Amino acid sequence: MPQSTPDIVSKLADKGEEALQKIAGSPAAQKLLDALTGLRDRIDDLQRRVSGVEALEKRVAQLEKQIKALQKPASKPAARKAPAKKPAAKK
Repeated sequence: MPQSTPDIVSKLADKGEEALQKIAGSPAAQKLLDALTGLRDRIDDLQRRVSGVEALEKRVAQLEKQIKALQKPASKPAARKAPAKKPAAKK
């Protein structure tokens, strides 16, 4: 019985290797591999673009703060004084 266990394991390993070779040799497997490689490349490109957008969003936020600071009046204008009344002319 102890010898039958290694035989079963080795047979399973052989069958597994054969199955992997058949799968790897099929055109469908190659198409799938190509599709996955292309997907990885597109995801990498998308990640670079998103990081660029984040930098732009930060820059826009800074510019908006600067614009708000420029729009605020430095100080309130002084209230206008009413013109002084001229004394009435004596007759």
